[in-house]
Amino acid sequence: MQDWQQRVDAVWDAAGEIGGDEVVRRIDALAAELPDDDPRAPFEQGGARDSAGLEAEAEPFYRRALDLGLDGRPRVELYVQLASTLRNLGRPREAIALLDAIEPEAGDLRDAVIGFRALARVDAGDARLAASEALTALAEHVTQYRRALGAYARELAKSAGEPRDGAASA
Repeated sequence: MQDWQQRVDAVWDAAGEIGGDEVVRRIDALAAELPDDDPRAPFEQGGARDSAGLEAEAEPFYRRALDLGLDGRPRVELYVQLASTLRNLGRPREAIALLDAIEPEAGDLRDAVIGFRALARVDAGDARLAASEALTALAEHVTQYRRALGAYARELAKSAGEPRDGAASA
């Protein structure tokens, strides 16, 4: 099945040139080669639709891949992609919950989890908390100003629930 994955990767490598509809067509053809209970097929089909801007069509494929037991790194990727889809469908709180659930096992995708959760937090009205989390993650990668970024991130997190612009508390 390594050949299968290489052919899937080739479709993704060409995605910018062939367009979303063709990506969906090619991924669907490759998915049809796998047994019905192989979670990689719906995972890739969901990703193809997601990439083509068909988020509402992508969600059921992602959910099927989860139900079939997708695991390892692809499972983390699926959580990130499904969370992005949910955010684009206007369900940012669901996206946040998914990303919170997968973060402990995200490994080298942890920063992606944090970034997509920040986007969902902004859509959910928690921009200060989103900025705090993004700055905290960024601070881990900078060599200069790490302490300052960390302090500002903590300040933002602390003030995330406070009224802004002198607004009175309810």
